[in-house]
Amino acid sequence: MASFNLATSISVLSLILLALANGSNAGGIAVYWGQNGNEGTLAEACETGNYDYVIIAFLPTFGNGQTPMINLAGHCDPYSNGCTGLSSDIKSCQAKGIKVLLSLGGGAGSYEIASTQDAQNVATYLWNNFLGGQSSSRPLGPAVLDGIDFDIEGGSNQHWGDLARFLKGYGLRGKKVFLTAAPQCPFPDAWIGNALKTGLFDYVWVQFYNNPPCQYSANAIGNLEDAWKQWTSDIPANKVFLGLPASPSAAGSGFISATDLTSQVLPAIKASDKYGGVMLWSRYYDAQSGYSSSIKNHV
Repeated sequence: MASFNLATSISVLSLILLALANGSNAGGIAVYWGQNGNEGTLAEACETGNYDYVIIAFLPTFGNGQTPMINLAGHCDPYSNGCTGLSSDIKSCQAKGIKVLLSLGGGAGSYEIASTQDAQNVATYLWNNFLGGQSSSRPLGPAVLDGIDFDIEGGSNQHWGDLARFLKGYGLRGKKVFLTAAPQCPFPDAWIGNALKTGLFDYVWVQFYNNPPCQYSANAIGNLEDAWKQWTSDIPANKVFLGLPASPSAAGSGFISATDLTSQVLPAIKASDKYGGVMLWSRYYDAQSGYSSSIKNHV
């Protein structure tokens, strides 16, 4: 009987190890929320069960002496302190195990980091107003966000690494501060390419859209695959995500049908041990298209 039990134990252990190996490259879905008042609430986005990361977009005004100001489109008015009610939504998302981050920048904004001292000032502001610090004027209320996302698409390419370093330093004082970034797929990214070399970023969701040289086009995966290999081999981040539009109308180009994504693209990129999943722009388009629901079991 002893040998039978041993053999059974070994086979069970083998199955467990196999399951762990297969699950090691299982990815999650990240989504941007905040730039369309018709996309539903933050809590509703999290209640879908489709997302592992929700990125609140954007803080488009900061740095170089400017008073930082969030812009959440039609969701709330930050000028009258009207976005503090989001705190309960943030907490309900986090209670489900979902990481909630604040995205800096965006395609339209007024932002730059003018110096190392400016980077420290902005980091201090973010820590006190959105992360684990204290402030009487927290724009999203008392909820403590999980981290900061860098969606830098203009301004200057200077001092983003400094900002990342100061934010990581604050994270050592208490709750970890996750750092993420959303570079364009041409490598290296013109704005935060240098900052990404620091190794301070946990997740990098690369925008494989609006960039024909490195995005997928009908049945032609070569450009995307080459770019993916470069990103996963040259950037010292924990995980790299495939950033995609959630519907054809969410971007000028680069939409991949759920069928093509699951049959062609994901099998080609999931072999990388840095594969983290898929990032979608944005919750508004995803709510219309149902894209995340159709890909969730394959990501």
